[in-house]
Amino acid sequence: MALQSTFFPYSYKLCSRKTPLSPFSTTRFFSICNAPICTGSGTLKLSTPRLGRVVSAVVSDRDAVGSSFSGTDVFKLTYLEGNSWLWDVGGLNILVDPILVGNLDFGIPWLYDAAKKFLKNFQLSELPEVNCLLITQNFDDHCHLKTLKPLSAMYPDLRVISTPNAREMLDPLFSNVTYLEPGQSSNIEAGNGSKVQIQATAGPVLGPPWQRPENGYLVISPQGLLRLYYEPHCVYNKSLLEKEHADIVITPVIKQLLPNFTLVSGQENAVKLAKLLHAKFIVPMKNGDLDSKGLLASIVQSEGTVESFKELLHKELPDAQILEPTPGVPLEISPPSDLP
Repeated sequence: MALQSTFFPYSYKLCSRKTPLSPFSTTRFFSICNAPICTGSGTLKLSTPRLGRVVSAVVSDRDAVGSSFSGTDVFKLTYLEGNSWLWDVGGLNILVDPILVGNLDFGIPWLYDAAKKFLKNFQLSELPEVNCLLITQNFDDHCHLKTLKPLSAMYPDLRVISTPNAREMLDPLFSNVTYLEPGQSSNIEAGNGSKVQIQATAGPVLGPPWQRPENGYLVISPQGLLRLYYEPHCVYNKSLLEKEHADIVITPVIKQLLPNFTLVSGQENAVKLAKLLHAKFIVPMKNGDLDSKGLLASIVQSEGTVESFKELLHKELPDAQILEPTPGVPLEISPPSDLP
């Protein structure tokens, strides 16, 4: 489906094919007016023919890749299911909360055991070169040791940015770790000399009230033309975020609830977050959409849908665009091409 709007001088697009694609291969996406072209060998090998025809979703009548910024401020966001992402920011690859080896079971599979629905046959060797690992929380669904141990063997000097809460897990595996408290920031330098800034924000407190909060992050493109905000529980400190803005907000929108406890927020809280940050694009993540079993899985309830979120958002931010990611398919967002 092609979505168009003349309101934003930004653009986004995604590309898919009928046949399974070779994982994370170098693919370039072009869109000239409304005629999509996909070249290269593809993105990810999907275990199901979920993807259909080539799709181009362009928000403006300008060619995003053909802007004067030479791609340095382009975000290419690939959803890897659960809480996992691969972000290409101006050519710098950031791997986020990866769960890419084995299931998610917190070490107690009888209580909870979850597998991905679409990217079932992924191999770590199929990743492109990773420039940075970004960790939001110290729990297994974000800091997944089954994945991080072989990843550290592949990239012993990998730059890592993380919440200090994950120090105990990360220090034995990686030697180049920067632990950020909310409000602190660090730069990652790309091979072309450009720098991406990552600033930590306050996420949920998953423990006693005096415990340090987990992290969310603001990611700022090399020329500062695009800002992305990510926090995987839709929990945030309003007073710390109200002076910030983000063009792109990645957030869950479907609530995940236990009796008398909210595991993951969303819906109206995701709308408030988008409004607080003056978001132009909201990328909803379905981090509870896994093939799960076990005692905990049987009592977790979902509340709301992407469609109900769209209705809520339209009332508060009628001009914001919702971009639903397809697992394994890069979603590209470019800055305005007519900036000075």
